[in-house]
Amino acid sequence: MTNVLLLEDEAKAARELAKIITELDESIKIVGCLQTVEDAVQWLRLNPHPQLIFSDIQLADGVCFEVFREVQLDSAVIFCTAYDEYLMEAFETNAISYLLKPITKENVEKALSKYYQLRDSLTGTFHIGAAAKIYEHQNPFYKKVLLLHERDQIIPLKVKDIAFVYVNGSMVEVCAMANRRYYHQATLDELEGQLDPSQFFRANRQFIVSREAISKVEKYFARKLVLHLSVEIPEKVVVSKLRAGVFLNWLGT
Repeated sequence: MTNVLLLEDEAKAARELAKIITELDESIKIVGCLQTVEDAVQWLRLNPHPQLIFSDIQLADGVCFEVFREVQLDSAVIFCTAYDEYLMEAFETNAISYLLKPITKENVEKALSKYYQLRDSLTGTFHIGAAAKIYEHQNPFYKKVLLLHERDQIIPLKVKDIAFVYVNGSMVEVCAMANRRYYHQATLDELEGQLDPSQFFRANRQFIVSREAISKVEKYFARKLVLHLSVEIPEKVVVSKLRAGVFLNWLGT
């Protein structure tokens, strides 16, 4: 018997995939279907690892590679994905196989056939690590929500509602579009890496600003720029002469 675990955040897709798999091979047992990174990590820490995992790349709370970083796996993995051909080729080389969504019975059959041919010599960790490196290089995963602390409460703030992030002494403040401010434990550099650079710009050492919060750009002395935001700011947001061109290109795209 082959034990199979499904990592899929869409219930309908998971049911359809499970049906196809068990119709193709009655000896396969679906041991679980998990929708989140958190649940997958917990399950894999508490249960014997299955021989095979079918994994969607994008789960409800992150990408599947976060699971594989947390848990050392011996399982083989077949990725379910809808990404471009270059990435597909990389997965085909470094992973067991991939399934291009929408998934078909024929594709599942081919993937299982490849698994059965190779399973005696497979080491899942190697394949997962290689695929993860390729995926994350091309598709970095940016935060959609920041968890912010306010007294004894934890406030989930959607990233799209952030106006700017600011270094205030030794503390980092996150200011929402509604003009509310929260402290965050991460550094400005760490937050810069977590925010989508198409929507947020590192203006200087103190500020990261949201595209949506910029109301006006003013020319300043020595070819610098001053940014006016739609919310109150603790001090001028100045972009240096060296960064001014980069900023204007970013703002105009």
